[in-house]
Amino acid sequence: MTNAPILTDRAALLKHRARVQNPDDLFLHAQAADELHERLQEVNRTFTNIAVVTGFPQFWEDQMPGARIIADTETLDLQVGTYDLVIHAMALHWANDPVGQLVQCRRALKPDGLFLGVCLGGQTLNELRSVLAQAETALRGGLSPRVAPMGEVRDLGGLLQRAGLALPVADTTPVRVSYESALHLMQDLRRMGETNALAMRDRAPLRRDVLLEAQRLYQTHFPAENDRITATFELIFLSGWSPDDSQQKPLRPGSAQYRLAEALGTVEIPADDPPESSK
Repeated sequence: MTNAPILTDRAALLKHRARVQNPDDLFLHAQAADELHERLQEVNRTFTNIAVVTGFPQFWEDQMPGARIIADTETLDLQVGTYDLVIHAMALHWANDPVGQLVQCRRALKPDGLFLGVCLGGQTLNELRSVLAQAETALRGGLSPRVAPMGEVRDLGGLLQRAGLALPVADTTPVRVSYESALHLMQDLRRMGETNALAMRDRAPLRRDVLLEAQRLYQTHFPAENDRITATFELIFLSGWSPDDSQQKPLRPGSAQYRLAEALGTVEIPADDPPESSK
């Protein structure tokens, strides 16, 4: 939708996703789906026209029976003003234009329709990112992009507002997993279709000496029980509503009828009469 910089090599991403064979390898998607279902139960609303934007159609088709499954292409195949619920499922972290994705989802909603999103956040694989950077710097004298940059929860919450969604909420859930080694972690990322698809990635395979040094550093700095290592994944959940006159509106500044000090039962101190302090 915009001239956003190209972050993701789409052909490589699709190739990586095509490797996924076992649904059990999509354990992050399973956790994301469970939490989305819980959040939907908390909404006192029945949704009858649902769209799910995802790069893993079979998994999410099973999770949301009857929903229309939409590929996470740059231009989404969504009809304007059609759906009462749009879910963007585990794909936004690969989007070249995340704001554009959210805008398209908002436009596809009916008035007072709900948007829910879940994606990997900035704390994901922070351990792997760290040890790869240290190993490559020590052995190659420089860095190459190995792990995709992912949004922080505050930044993604701001994108909801930029996209025109009302009542925006963003929150995060960390998922910590133990692995036998860094190599086993990388193999798991391959099985779940989340390996490096950055447009600016180094096409050459990771050198053996760099891999071995990264494994050593990982074991040293991020150990888990039984001689294993810890890997962090961060799921960021987003929600917002298509604007409608029936929704709550924030109060105008200065419209409060009571002072905060009265509500708290405390004494208000004027700004020109500060309390004494001790050193």
